[in-house]
Amino acid sequence: MQEQRSSRRMLLGADGNALVNLVVVNAVLFVLLKFIYVIYQLSGMNMNSFEPTVLDWFRMPAAVEKLATRPWTLLTFMFTHVDVFHILANMLWLWMFGYILQDMTGNRKLVPVYLLGGWVGGIVFVISHYLVPHPAGQMAGITMMGANASILAVAVATTSVAPDYRIFPMINGGIPLWIITAVYIIVNFAGMPVSRPEIYLAQIAGGATGFMFIYQMRRGRDWSTWINQFFDWFENLFNPEKPSRKTKKKKDNFFYKVSGQAPFKKYPHITQQRIDQILDKINQEGYHMLTDEEKDILKRAANEEEL
Repeated sequence: MQEQRSSRRMLLGADGNALVNLVVVNAVLFVLLKFIYVIYQLSGMNMNSFEPTVLDWFRMPAAVEKLATRPWTLLTFMFTHVDVFHILANMLWLWMFGYILQDMTGNRKLVPVYLLGGWVGGIVFVISHYLVPHPAGQMAGITMMGANASILAVAVATTSVAPDYRIFPMINGGIPLWIITAVYIIVNFAGMPVSRPEIYLAQIAGGATGFMFIYQMRRGRDWSTWINQFFDWFENLFNPEKPSRKTKKKKDNFFYKVSGQAPFKKYPHITQQRIDQILDKINQEGYHMLTDEEKDILKRAANEEEL
């Protein structure tokens, strides 16, 4: 079917694939930190100084006074991993949930969900740090890093979009997505230290953000708009010849509408350019954003190919 082909094109061959970009950023930062760590080892430097002199510039401190001097860590912490198993597990979960979310909602929702989940989780982490009692002397040294809150936001958002989506169809017709999400939450929370309740609260906040993102989107309030607009503006700074992305007013391009019953229905000739425009819209916004007219064009194009 045409919509299946367009979905594969979006996920595997489209430029600026959001899921691939997120995995690459996480992997590159992990390799960079490991490279610096190896340099410390080979040069005979004090390994105890690696965390305060290198890692602390990427992970987010819970203390507000320290966070104020390193505000960028509110972004970098959600891409920072130092343990091999930690990043492998996170990237596998991100790929599974992100693949489905990107297929369902298009290429411009995944990154905003990831970022918003991480930001809200980070803010809750800082706030709860001051509400949860800690032993004396540990207040200033508590930090957070890893993509867990962001991935939980993606997982919950994906499940909110399609809770009955089934994966592994060879196993008794497939496993519902909500069961996979429940397993992920249990495994994720089981691996966190009991002595760090602020980490639990941060990840719960990330998951709640994913749910609210889809809840608001279904009511016509798209939280991803300002993030995507910022990315478009930033991209245009380095590529001024690229036409800016603008939302065009929807109108009927095929026949003039008059009041009353039309004497006949005119079917326009389906051009490859029109099909490409619809596929690009699926890539950016998701299949569910197509109008009935655009869905009809895809269906008729698929029927023509079968003839």
